[in-house]
Amino acid sequence: MKKYIYIIMLTGVSGLMLLSCNDDFLERAPIVNLSDANYWKSENDLKIYCNNFYNQNGLLPYYNDWNSGIYGKDATDGSDIQAYIDYNRRMNGENTLPSSGGGWAASDWSLLRDINYFMDHYQSVEATADKVNPYVGEALFFRSIFYFNKLKTFGDVPWIPETVTIESESLTAPRTPRNQVVDNIMQDLDKAVEYLPARGSGAYTGRVTKETALALQARIALYEGTWEKYHALKNTAFKVNGSDGSKFIQKAADAAGALIALGEANGFPGLDNIGVENCYMDLFRQYDYSNYKEILLWRKFSKEDNVVNHVDNYLGYRGGGHGLTKSLVDSYLCLDGKPIAVSSQYQGDRDLKSLVTNRDPRLNQTIMVDDDKHFLWEDYSPPTMFTVPLFTGGSGENSSTGYHQAKGFVPNYTDYAATGWGSLHGVIYFRYAEVLLIYAEAKAELGTITQSDIDKTVNALRKRVGMNKGLLDMANITTDPNWEFANLSPVLQEIRRERKVELACEGFRVDDIFRWAAADELIHGKRPLGAYKAQWDNYPGAAESFLDAVAKLAVNENGYLDPYKNFSAVSEGYHFNLGRDYLSPIPTDELVLNPNLTQNPGW
Repeated sequence: MKKYIYIIMLTGVSGLMLLSCNDDFLERAPIVNLSDANYWKSENDLKIYCNNFYNQNGLLPYYNDWNSGIYGKDATDGSDIQAYIDYNRRMNGENTLPSSGGGWAASDWSLLRDINYFMDHYQSVEATADKVNPYVGEALFFRSIFYFNKLKTFGDVPWIPETVTIESESLTAPRTPRNQVVDNIMQDLDKAVEYLPARGSGAYTGRVTKETALALQARIALYEGTWEKYHALKNTAFKVNGSDGSKFIQKAADAAGALIALGEANGFPGLDNIGVENCYMDLFRQYDYSNYKEILLWRKFSKEDNVVNHVDNYLGYRGGGHGLTKSLVDSYLCLDGKPIAVSSQYQGDRDLKSLVTNRDPRLNQTIMVDDDKHFLWEDYSPPTMFTVPLFTGGSGENSSTGYHQAKGFVPNYTDYAATGWGSLHGVIYFRYAEVLLIYAEAKAELGTITQSDIDKTVNALRKRVGMNKGLLDMANITTDPNWEFANLSPVLQEIRRERKVELACEGFRVDDIFRWAAADELIHGKRPLGAYKAQWDNYPGAAESFLDAVAKLAVNENGYLDPYKNFSAVSEGYHFNLGRDYLSPIPTDELVLNPNLTQNPGW
């Protein structure tokens, strides 16, 4: 009997396909039997093996589960900029010590075994280095993602660079200090950058490139460098003794700088939609990013192959139990480049139209406003426009804050209905704007940033959306009485603001809070707030059911929606345990199985 293999893989601009009709491929022996002598012969064997990495949810998520998606991750993770209808248990210090599982089970390490198996066998292929090395680079890239995810969860983890067998000493290895883990990741990515082809001006292939590896290296290096710096400065239990993070911050600047130099020399990567109306909002609504300079790696979906995601259907025209917070909307500058606390252009927040008037255009392209410009269903006849947030649905449908999200939502009812409420627009994994912000932050942390650096990073992003009169001038930064961070330079305050605004709702915020050791300033003792409620008390033409629902909404003493007010567990704000909750615990069973493991602080 034939054994058929079904693998979903990236195949260039055609995107994700189900390889069930390729007879030559299906004749191959099952990929689970890779030790068979009939494998590891050709370059194509390496390609087929690496295809599997692209399809692993633990490496490049494809968000095909209901109520999952990158544009709601900042809410489900419990950040300060996006709130779910229910509070986050980890942020409230309610996580418990598991006896097993918890992200450390054998199955949680299987992806590493698959990657290391490749690294142990690829040299058997009889092909020239220029044919083999790109796939080695891919494997090293994905091993770096795997370890980065483990590092963010547990901190110190055993570094295992080879396939584990029953006799392997790795089974009882101690945890490798996190800075050494990142040293090894940097070495892997140095090789990946060397081995991978550059995309340059070439066509998008769907595979990782030199540019993507540099972006990942910059992301990881900045994370670790600032983690070490700020946990040391605050003397937390999570500091790395003897390290201030400067080595990794410099690596982040170097990797991001190298990528910027490639863009300046070759035109790729770069920013898209410069000066175009709705340029920012439309960037996150595309089905195909093949011709985008900004999108370095993304995933395509297909209705014909029934390969869809659920990136945004839970946001949709209802709200999906999510909402943006007052903390986020208050961070957008006015068009003059000044914060709302001091700008004469600020029109207040008593209604949505006033809120976005004279503000950074990204605000009006991130939230829905009743201005006859924001569609709920653009393909209806006539189109359905946003008027008010949903407060009359079920708990998983209502807007949690009244700030209904526009970013990441495609108002196309036809595609949703045709795919069983799935989504077809592409999932972005790496975009150039993040790299610009990494470069600016790293240079500022090192104390070497110049106005030229600001102009090609922060100011390039502001110019893209037409904020030409609100550019950042290092020599003339307006003091914001509401800056979020204590003891931070004005330029770093503004770079962090820019990151908060530009990368809002893309799943970066909790990582940022943790690496800055900022849960004490942004999470502990705080609850996320929403919009000013009274704007909907007598909204013209609103249904009676809407007005009744509005009347029942919880507000704080100043009249702003307070979605967690009636949760007794967070009545005094989040109870994030500053000495424990930055990292997850090692399950107790694993400590018994491997006595060389140690537990994380506070557990």
